[in-house]
Amino acid sequence: MTIDVTRDVFRLAEAFTISRGSRTEAQVLTVRVTRGGVTGWGECVPYARYGETLESVEAEIAGLPGDVTRDALAGLLPAGAARNAVDCALWDLEAKQAGRRVWELAGLAAPGPEVTAYTLSLGEPSAMEASARKHAHRPLLKIKLGTPDDMPRLEAVRRGAPMARIIVDANEGWSAKVYADLAPHLVRLGVSLVEQPLPAGEDAALIGMDRPVPVCADESCHDRASLPALKGKYDVVNIKLDKTGGLTEALALRDAARAEGYKVMVGCMVGSSLAMAPAVLVAQGALVTDLDGPLLLAEDRENALHYDEAGVHPSGPALWG
Repeated sequence: MTIDVTRDVFRLAEAFTISRGSRTEAQVLTVRVTRGGVTGWGECVPYARYGETLESVEAEIAGLPGDVTRDALAGLLPAGAARNAVDCALWDLEAKQAGRRVWELAGLAAPGPEVTAYTLSLGEPSAMEASARKHAHRPLLKIKLGTPDDMPRLEAVRRGAPMARIIVDANEGWSAKVYADLAPHLVRLGVSLVEQPLPAGEDAALIGMDRPVPVCADESCHDRASLPALKGKYDVVNIKLDKTGGLTEALALRDAARAEGYKVMVGCMVGSSLAMAPAVLVAQGALVTDLDGPLLLAEDRENALHYDEAGVHPSGPALWG
């Protein structure tokens, strides 16, 4: 078996900004695993917030044995981008070799489309209002916030999209005081979910705090090992394959989280349809699906995922799985 890694860059349709900075392109790693003349592939997005770079993730993958199996992978790589790309590539390889779809191999029901959020970048209130107005036809908007002065932005988005369902992602940018002050206004403006309001290392402040809007763990939740530390702080967990280390752990985390009473959100880094395809399987029946990466791109993979009023549709076998 051979494992090949390439770097790919996808231009964004417009600059994408969160509280940590802006970008104009998505830099991803594409992993191809070939065995017996059959190739499976997967994609990951190394994330600096978790200490990952393109180089470090490439090095992790390069250190794998040539005969690695999906069952052995969790013991060889930690949860993160490197394991994600290899795990998803191995799933794709298994499906192609078996002549069956990944959802069948995983014992899942046939997947259908899921309504997905569309993300509005952090910006000046007037720009965010204009963006909200442009995308007001979408059923679910996700707002990037995370500054001490977010109320004007939130008010502006609601003016621009008065009928849309809204979720908010603070990207660890608020303090406990800022969140407590904003919470009543989140209710007033009809926000249905707040992602990671406090830094992951400071989220103990959420214990005992009034949470009138459900609070979702993102940076605080990576894999099943994260769950014990979330108790009493969060209502929802955001599952991203680049955090869990692939589809295998993402499915296990989804089941474990639901068993412990958490609702599930399935999110993504900014990547191509190849990165979203396995996540669509995890997103089936989720409280929130946030797999809009390809909608933010100016260019995508061939055989890209289909998006319409029903949401993001499962991939065809020509793309993945």
